[in-house]
Amino acid sequence: MRLAAFCILFLLPGLALANDWDALEQPGAMAIMRHALAPGTGDPSEFRLGDCATQRNLDERGREQARRIGEAFRARGIAFEQVLSSQWCRTRETADLLDLGPVSDAPSLNSFFQDFATREQQTRETRALIGSAEGRLMLVTHQVNISALTGRGTRSGEVLIIRETDGEIEILGSILIDP
Repeated sequence: MRLAAFCILFLLPGLALANDWDALEQPGAMAIMRHALAPGTGDPSEFRLGDCATQRNLDERGREQARRIGEAFRARGIAFEQVLSSQWCRTRETADLLDLGPVSDAPSLNSFFQDFATREQQTRETRALIGSAEGRLMLVTHQVNISALTGRGTRSGEVLIIRETDGEIEILGSILIDP
């Protein structure tokens, strides 16, 4: 039975690969998402913040993935009081395409992949954002930021459901819509 369910999940395109929607109903639950599909790793050496032509960006599959994730949240009536995004073009475009509310920049969510010297400070600042959030929060960021915050890796477009308790981040679940 388990093998059959596993095969169905990976053979049928468009199925949710993880389905922890109920985790969002737990007190204090919020979402942190790795940006949708953006081919490659890191950013080009000529990277400049605010200039999407110098960055690794979403491809059409990534744009469609972001739209589908947003549709899945809206279909379940899940709303967010705040949507915060890294200032990188691929995260901002992901957050905009989710269409889950107005998007605001949060520099602490910017990638530190090219410079790990800012890891601790940005993670502290992100914890402070989470700790001061009022209502349900959606964060759109990068793999390295999520890993530093939660200790867990994520796939492109994966949403972790988390909550902060006594300064610790607890993972309540995961949602992944297959691109």
